[in-house]
Amino acid sequence: MSIALYMDENVPLPITNGLRQRDVDVLRAQEDNHQNTPDTVILDRAMDIQRVVFTQDEDFLAIANRRQQEQVNFAGVIYAHQQNVTFGDRPFRDLEIIAKVNEPEDLVNCVQYLPL
Repeated sequence: MSIALYMDENVPLPITNGLRQRDVDVLRAQEDNHQNTPDTVILDRAMDIQRVVFTQDEDFLAIANRRQQEQVNFAGVIYAHQQNVTFGDRPFRDLEIIAKVNEPEDLVNCVQYLPL
């Protein structure tokens, strides 16, 4: 089994489309009718549908850290600073590796930083 990703609404569409071309299971928050939704709700939704959040929003780091300290489960967060993700091959390759090599339980309650 591989990891399914839940894209924060601020992730550029070309990243989502590039991952789909690489056969990565990706769902955008907008496609799930969760645009303009608070980050905490996005994390809860991702947990409910067993998807790891990919984001470039630093707010998710603080929320994930708080949940780790309070022992509140979340499906996982993959974070890349906006300056570290361009539309070259690297972000797609890193996300593809994480999605295809790991099992969902590998990222539960964890934050993975990109680039690898």
